[in-house]
Amino acid sequence: MLHCNMNDSTESLRLILDDIVGSLTYSRRSGDLGRLALVTYCDLRRWARTAHRQALADRTDALFLNAPFADQNGFLREVDALISEAQETLRVMTAEATK
Repeated sequence: MLHCNMNDSTESLRLILDDIVGSLTYSRRSGDLGRLALVTYCDLRRWARTAHRQALADRTDALFLNAPFADQNGFLREVDALISEAQETLRVMTAEATK
């Protein structure tokens, strides 16, 4: 029973991350900086904490809580790095789920 619950929980976390990555990618492509910031700080950070991915959660915190960015491009570079990390995490989780 415990094994089934763990698999359901892992699958749920993977599906939530898939939605977050999709939302981040769409927001980035459409240039919606407000939504990009919201999804990154609220959804991705919450997911990372729930999934015990502390390094990812810390990076999202640092993105918003450290010194302000000099320009929009600096912010977007950091967000792109977070999106890449989230995509890689999703890829690993998907690979583990298919084993």
